[in-house]
Amino acid sequence: MAGAHSEAETLDRLAGDWRIYQLKKGHRFSTDDLMTAWTAAAAAPRASKLLDLGAGIGSVGLLTLWRLAHEAHLTMVEVQRLSHDLALKTVAHNALQARVVAHNADLRETTGVLPAGARYDLVTGSPPYIPADRGVQSPHPQKAAARIELHGSVFDYCAAAARVMSDDGRFCFVHAAADERPEAAVQAAGMTLIARRDVVFRADQPPLISLFTCAWGGDRQDHPVFTIRGQDGRWTDEYLEMRRTMGTVVWRPGEEP
Repeated sequence: MAGAHSEAETLDRLAGDWRIYQLKKGHRFSTDDLMTAWTAAAAAPRASKLLDLGAGIGSVGLLTLWRLAHEAHLTMVEVQRLSHDLALKTVAHNALQARVVAHNADLRETTGVLPAGARYDLVTGSPPYIPADRGVQSPHPQKAAARIELHGSVFDYCAAAARVMSDDGRFCFVHAAADERPEAAVQAAGMTLIARRDVVFRADQPPLISLFTCAWGGDRQDHPVFTIRGQDGRWTDEYLEMRRTMGTVVWRPGEEP
């Protein structure tokens, strides 16, 4: 379904023929979101009930949904009204109303928001990385909340996931690689970290983000480091394959048509 959008917004490719509404000067979806969705879809390829916590404009949840079976259903929870409204426009534009429900709510307080007793096969999240008393806060409220822990930290995301994850479910999230809190947050929520993957944005640099997969039990088996660009600055084969898998058309630098 085509729809008009304001000059402050762009309508961009998300995956396949799905498009997403974003603010030109606000928070925009990133490689972190794409890799979180890729990780989640691989961790629970047969999941039918998805929940995206702190969904923002919907990028992580919708990218995950795109990769899974047509019968899969997504629930999104986002506290910021601006981001929530953009997500609703995206859902309508892609005619996904039968597959997606979005709640404008705080992930820390989902009682009365999510159906009583609801359990989800796959939970995703992309928590902000920076504590509220650190870093420089953007004057743009949407950007600020995406980076600064204004509406919860990784501990809150893990606790929220633990309340609703099914017995054989998975919780997948992304966080800063150098931050020691994610593994402590998983443990505090009573879950088990069964896999971690560090992501290097260029081969000669340290990892910037890490992808975490949690369950209620099992042995931990970490994945090899994922490298996005080689030392020559070119996209790696594994990055290009990931993008193809997730329905994004890409070319190597200098090869764009």
